Amino acid sequence: MTDAEDCAGKNREVAVAGVLGGEREAAPVVLAPATIEAAVAEVRALMGARWLAEIYRDKVLPLRTRSVRVHAAARGESVEPHHTLLGIELKIGRHRQHCPDLATARYLAVWARAGCAEVAIPYDITQISHLADELESAWHQLWLLAGYTTACRSASFQTRVRGLLIHDLRREVNASGAGPAVPLFNQNTKQRTQRV
Repeated sequence: MTDAEDCAGKNREVAVAGVLGGEREAAPVVLAPATIEAAVAEVRALMGARWLAEIYRDKVLPLRTRSVRVHAAARGESVEPHHTLLGIELKIGRHRQHCPDLATARYLAVWARAGCAEVAIPYDITQISHLADELESAWHQLWLLAGYTTACRSASFQTRVRGLLIHDLRREVNASGAGPAVPLFNQNTKQRTQRV
């Protein structure tokens, strides 16, 4: 084994266990991926059901949702929720988007960082907070795994892996769609039972 492979194997054995919440013995010992595609595939395999597009597809889209346009962050732009005198705003670079509450700002911040221009958001505001928690956690886990998978590789290799992960995520979310602009409501308001 070369020094780089040894470095990658030792670092990843401990790091992957820590990121996935397991013990050191449960962590797989794998050599550093040879290609960018192999690194992306490994990160996606390690993410499993925590892949953001899967969370979006499995937990957000089945709910009653509405579509929201988000200013997609360009490379290097910061995305942060801000408390102002007028309420909560999501600041994306120099652009500001008003949000009704902090949970919505956190939810939209994940998708703005991913570069998605239009996403579905649950109509029921009680669902947004735990989805925002899960998405933020998965977002940070994605970058930790990408860093650990490519730890002993060059900076350009790491950048290309991160770029390809974002590209795949954005493509899958856009393919899933943002849903209707206004959710469908049950228009049946009759309260009388029908007689036979």
